[in-house]
Amino acid sequence: MSIDDWKRWIGKTETRTEVLDPGSLSRFAAAIGEDIDVERTQPSLAHWAFFLPVTATEGIGEDGHPKRGGFLPPVTLPRRMFAAADMTFSGALTLGARATRTSAITDVALKSGKSGDLVLVLVEHRIAQDGAEKVVERQTIVYRDAGAPTPPVIASDPAQQGDVMWTPNTVDLFRFSAATSNSHRIHYDLPYATAEEGYPGLVVHGPFTAARLFGHARRKGALSAFSFRAMAPMFCGQPIMLRHATDGVEAARCDGAIAMQAKYSL
Repeated sequence: MSIDDWKRWIGKTETRTEVLDPGSLSRFAAAIGEDIDVERTQPSLAHWAFFLPVTATEGIGEDGHPKRGGFLPPVTLPRRMFAAADMTFSGALTLGARATRTSAITDVALKSGKSGDLVLVLVEHRIAQDGAEKVVERQTIVYRDAGAPTPPVIASDPAQQGDVMWTPNTVDLFRFSAATSNSHRIHYDLPYATAEEGYPGLVVHGPFTAARLFGHARRKGALSAFSFRAMAPMFCGQPIMLRHATDGVEAARCDGAIAMQAKYSL
């Protein structure tokens, strides 16, 4: 198949309705290290605890992701990642009540990057309750060639004053995978991550880091908008510095590389 075939997915929609279970949100809060009393305070990016993928065993691919060609187009490039998102929030979710998420593929584009061809799939999610829209999220999913193996990260950048040092371990990665129903093997299967996808260790979920950055940003107050862009992979057992930057917040690896940048509005 070609880019023209995949572009036929533009305009495809999917609607799901479910009751927003406080227990699911408590597990998500625990996984990202926040208060599990979600009835009192909802955790960062609370909407990610809901509308999780449900895929039968035979529908899972070798990498742990659902096989391609359902809601998302069947892009044949082997690597897939959640690269960026732009979100706006109009109010807190009402727990224990029904909510509807309407999703749409808004664009499919072919680009060129350092590792070769890239296919960018843009997905828009809108979550509403009782006719009121609560969350709008526009995600960028990137597919790319396998490329060369990723070199190990060598620590060289000490934490600066004001940084929050975060060192996710294997249990942290497992709990986040479980709370978000993310079965991509790079987050828990070390032989697969190193031998098949060429990483030097288990990869920290981009959304995990985004949730931590959201929590860092909202120390200044409730956020009405939040966006992030992943720039480099982060690895289990290595320190990640969460810090305020000139125009937002960022996550820096222990080698000094900026791995994720985020912007927000109060």
